[in-house]
Amino acid sequence: MKFVDEARMDVAAGNGGNGCVSFRREKYIPFGGPDGGDGGDGGDVWVVADSGLNTLVDFRVTRTFRGGHGESGRGSQCTGARGADCEVMLPVGTLVYNDENDELLADLTEPGQRVMVAKGGWHGIGNIRFKSSTNRTPRQASEGSAGERRRLRLELKLLADVGLVGLPNAGKSTLLSRASAARPRIADYPFTTLYPQVGVVSVGVARSFTLVDLPGLIEGAAEGAGLGTRFLRHSQRTRVLLQVIDLFPLDGSSPEAAFDTIDAELAAWDETLHQRERWLVLNKCDLATDDDVQEARDALLKAIGWGDRPVYTLSAHSGEGVPALMGDLMTCLESLRAADAEAAENERREFAGQDNSADGEGHD
Repeated sequence: MKFVDEARMDVAAGNGGNGCVSFRREKYIPFGGPDGGDGGDGGDVWVVADSGLNTLVDFRVTRTFRGGHGESGRGSQCTGARGADCEVMLPVGTLVYNDENDELLADLTEPGQRVMVAKGGWHGIGNIRFKSSTNRTPRQASEGSAGERRRLRLELKLLADVGLVGLPNAGKSTLLSRASAARPRIADYPFTTLYPQVGVVSVGVARSFTLVDLPGLIEGAAEGAGLGTRFLRHSQRTRVLLQVIDLFPLDGSSPEAAFDTIDAELAAWDETLHQRERWLVLNKCDLATDDDVQEARDALLKAIGWGDRPVYTLSAHSGEGVPALMGDLMTCLESLRAADAEAAENERREFAGQDNSADGEGHD
C-alpha cells in the first residue's frame, strides 16, 4: 500500500428539513387547527480514529463526504426524520485542519476518538409552533438551515515511541529490521527508504514499543534538498530520538560531519524536536577492530561534545549490541510512561479536590 501522509477533503453536513404548513381536517372535528410538524436536523460529519489504518491514500480517490439531509415535517404533527451522520475513518495520529484558516479542528491520538468537523443544519419549524391566542390559523413555517461546508487538510503524524534519524545509508532500515518484524527496503545506495516505516519492538512479555525509521536527511534538507524535511513531522510525537551514525563511512566522510548535518537540520526544522531526548547510535562497528572502534568513538564524542548522554556502539547487520539498546530504550520508556500516569493521576485528584471544595461552599 502506498504511504500518503497529506491529503485534502471536502465535507458537507446535511441541510435541516423544512417545517410543514398543515391543518387538521377530520369529520366531526371542525376548526381542527394547525398540525404541521417540524423538519428533521441535518446529519453531522465526524472524523473517527481507526487503528487499522496507517495511510491517507484513500483520500486520493474519494474526497467529498456528505451528511444526510433532514426530512421535511408532515401533517398530524409528524416530525421529519433526522439526516444520517457521516463518519470518516482516519489513521490514528491524523491532524485535521480547516484549510481556509489553518484552524486545528481535531488531533486524533486515541483509537475510536470521534470529533465533529461539520455541523448539520437546524430543522425548520412547523406551523403548529406559530399558533397563539391571536393567531389560531398560522399559515407560516420556517425552512431548515444549511449544513456547514468545509475544506479540510489532513496531516498524518505517525505515533511512535522512538524515531530513527540519520544520513542516507547510515543503517537505520537495517536496525529497524533487526530490532522488529518490519521488513523495510534495504540496499547499498542512498534513499532506499522513501517513506516512514514503523515496527514493533518486543523485549519481553507485555513489554514493547514502536520504532519508526524516517527517510535519510542530507545537508540542506530544511530548504528542500533531497526528500527535505517532509517526513520529520513523524518524529514530533516520539519520546526518544536515535541519531544513527555510520562510524566508518565507505565514502571517506567524517562521522563528525554526519552528526553536525543532522543536528543542524533538526534545529532548522523544529527547535523543540532538536531539544528532545536524543541517544547516539554508532553503527557498523563490525567493519573494524575493537581498538579502532573505541578510538573512533572517543574521537567523535570529544569532537561533538556529547557529554554524558547515552551512546551505543553496535552493528545492525550482525545484531551485536542491538538487544542491549532496545532493552535500555524499553526501561526509559516505561519510566516516562509511569511519570505520565502519575502526573495524570495527580491532576485528576487536584481537579476532584477543587470540585469538592466548590460543592462545599455556600452550605451552612
